[in-house]
This record gives sequence, structure tokens and C-alpha cells, in this order.
Amino acid sequence: MALIQVDYFSNALARSTCFQLVLPNDSPSFVTDGNDNYKRKMKTLFLLHGYSGSSKDWLYGSSAQELAGKYNMAIVMPTGENSFYLDGKGTGKAYCSLVGQELVDYLRNTFNIAMDKEDTYIGGLSMGGFGAIHTGLYYPETFGKIVALSSALIIHNIKNKTEEFKDGIADYHYYTSVFGDLDKLETSENNPEQLIRTLKAENKTIPAIYMACGTEDFLINENRAFHQFLKDEGVPVEYIESPGVHNWDFWNYYLEPSIQWLLA
Repeated sequence: MALIQVDYFSNALARSTCFQLVLPNDSPSFVTDGNDNYKRKMKTLFLLHGYSGSSKDWLYGSSAQELAGKYNMAIVMPTGENSFYLDGKGTGKAYCSLVGQELVDYLRNTFNIAMDKEDTYIGGLSMGGFGAIHTGLYYPETFGKIVALSSALIIHNIKNKTEEFKDGIADYHYYTSVFGDLDKLETSENNPEQLIRTLKAENKTIPAIYMACGTEDFLINENRAFHQFLKDEGVPVEYIESPGVHNWDFWNYYLEPSIQWLLA
């Protein structure tokens, strides 16, 4: 199995950036023999890190490398900084375009993977869970399914806030720099709920979503609310709650079940 860090120039960010790639292209026979996952094309999963994280978080915090080999799945881990994987205003802040278009094209051209929607998935934790949902919905012709763990679905927490606003993570100026005008956020394309409404109005296929969140997680109510929204809108969703907090024990526990769901 190859573990590769790719440093390349990103037009979306107008600078050099990097991503991590786990590529099970040389798995030994004791992994491949009798393994039905090696009787099909290699799948590709984008895994997005959380707020204050980096492209290496999934490598250090989870069993991503082992699972890549077990399930014949390339795992791509980009750097999203603290962008919520949204396209910000101004040059060099197009993180949604980076993950959903530029990086997909790069992988296709360079590694011949993620060639089809049916073979390409996106997932993430916390801020990356939000990013996976948003990017997967923004590019529904690219990603076949979405995995979202302990997602930071904070749109309703920050909408219409004023300049004095500050929470335990950031302040008004950060949120406006990332999400845009907070008074217009609810109907903005930065709101996953609005993307779903738009996709339904355009009669487009909405990727199925897998959600998991710990019952002691500080984001549990936000995840419950979004799950209910998906049910009300008729969006296919697998939703799981179990004891757990906002940490790697929970995310690593649900990584393999979510991969199994992707491949089902």
C-alpha cells in the first residue's frame, strides 16, 4: 500500500497546497486473496478533517490506512484549513471548488481514480462533516454518497448574528469571512438545506447521506435537527446515535461501518 503526500499548485487557492493519499495498489496476497473488494474497481473516499485540523489527522487518529487495504479503497485527505470547505470571497479561498472539482480532476488525470460518481464518495468529521455534506450536495454528479460524522451543522446557530457575536469557537468576523452575509445565510448556497431545496426544485438526484453523532456530543442537537430536515424532505439518510463525545474514539469507531454502508 502506498502512502503519498502530494504537494501541488492549486489554482483554487492560488498557491501550493498538499493532500495525503492512501493507495492500496500493491496490497499483498494475504489481503487480496478471497477478498471480494478486489474483484471490482478501486473506490475513492475523500475524508475531510475538522476545524483546526490538517490533512494528516485521519492518518494519525483513525484506522484509515488499514481500512483502505481491507476494502480496496483509495483515501484522499485534503487540507481545508478552517474554511468549512466553502468558497470564500476573493482570490485563493475556493475550498469547495478545490475538493469538489480541482482535486477530483487532479486524481483522475494523475492516478486514474475517482473516475465515476458510483466509485467516488466524500466524508468528514465535525467541520469536515459539514464540508462533506455541502460539497457532496454542491457536486451531486461527482460524489455518489456522503458520510458525515459529528457534523458542525451550525447554520442556524450563526445566521442573523451581529458584530458582537462570539461563541466558543470563533467570532462574527470569522463566520462572515467564511459563510458570507449572515443575514442571508439561510437562503445562501453555503447552507446545505438550501442546496437540497435547489436540487429538488431542479429534479436532480440527491446523494444518500450517512450520519453518526454521539449522544454526549455538543453538536447532537444540530445533527438531530438536520436529520429531521432530511427526513421531511425525503432525502435518503442513515442516521445513528450512540454514546460518545466529540473525539477520535467515536470517529474511528464509525469509520468502518460508514465504509461498509458506502459499499452496500
